[in-house]
Amino acid sequence: MGSFIERNVMAMCVASAVCVLLVGGSSARAAGKVTVVPAPGGGKPVVARTDAKGTIHLLLDTADGPSYARSADNGKTFEKPIAVVDRASRKPGLEFHAWDMAVSPDGHVYVAMGTNAWKLKLPKEEWAFHYARLEPGAEAFSPVENINRKPSEGFSLAADGKGNVAACWLSGKLFVNMSHDGGKTFAEAVEIDPAIDPCDCCTTSAAFGADGRLAILYREETDDQRDMYLVLWDPEKRKASRTRVSGTAWQIDSCPMTYFSVVREGEGFLAAWPTKGQVYFARLDGARLNGAGLNGAGTPPPIPTLPRKGGGGPQPPAEIKTPGMSGMRTGVLALSGKDGSTLVAWKKDGQLGWQLYDAKGRPAGPPGSAKSAGSGAAGVATKEGEFVLFR
Repeated sequence: MGSFIERNVMAMCVASAVCVLLVGGSSARAAGKVTVVPAPGGGKPVVARTDAKGTIHLLLDTADGPSYARSADNGKTFEKPIAVVDRASRKPGLEFHAWDMAVSPDGHVYVAMGTNAWKLKLPKEEWAFHYARLEPGAEAFSPVENINRKPSEGFSLAADGKGNVAACWLSGKLFVNMSHDGGKTFAEAVEIDPAIDPCDCCTTSAAFGADGRLAILYREETDDQRDMYLVLWDPEKRKASRTRVSGTAWQIDSCPMTYFSVVREGEGFLAAWPTKGQVYFARLDGARLNGAGLNGAGTPPPIPTLPRKGGGGPQPPAEIKTPGMSGMRTGVLALSGKDGSTLVAWKKDGQLGWQLYDAKGRPAGPPGSAKSAGSGAAGVATKEGEFVLFR
């Protein structure tokens, strides 16, 4: 049994260990909330989404073009990957690259792609937004379609549970092609507003809000002020409001070629973006502004000192600076947990990095990192309240 002194020393050690666990409990819990999973088949992760059942849908870039894989057990196992590009669309020298993926609550999958058609000097109508969709339970994607037939980039997709699919893109201005039949057909392109002057070599990111409006995150380039804005667009009324969401100014006389993301979070949105290479995130309000909107009225006012209610504005504590750094056209994402926590992830120089935050925007544990091929940052929040990242 040991001496009285030995027993007391052991008791003190146990008590100390318990204290350490209590004091450092946030770090211990943070470590357990994030799982990093290798991408199946050696693919390079681009984007991941979940549907209403919690199934994970993962878009990959491979040597043979974009590929798709599905997991029903939080990424522990995947079904056999499916090629996104049909055989008839594959031509000598033509390469397809995955840009974005949207997934409806019932499991319809929509993929946005670009090509190297410009490099092959193909007709300019081929320098365009290419697209394919996968029906629930189907074993092959639909034939690839050219949605807009003009030189463009910055492709993103959003889908709701009502059959609406939005295809967003840049070509000097910000455009959207809308589908109301589950992505089977798209209407002619609509320019959101002539006053919007996007940074063409960056991207767009889109999500439908709780009230049916489409949120589009983009980088402005007016007067070389490369600030981040959120557009809230009503597809029926074709009216838009616009709010600056980045508080740290960035003036640069060339496009920084950055990627960023926005996702729905309850009644609002969650966005992450880089400024001067540093990664930031913020929760954004999704409420309507009565009588407010851009609609050709010119540049909106600067971001206020205190976040204002409505129109996509940042919510307290406004933008939060993370330890993350991004490179040119490398992925950045923010995921919302069921307990109010946020996971922010980024990619740079072959390293996937991440930081977990609590519901008040405070770091929960130390940042993490793992080697990861490609330039994408892909991950999901599970129904159980955990986070899964892919490398």
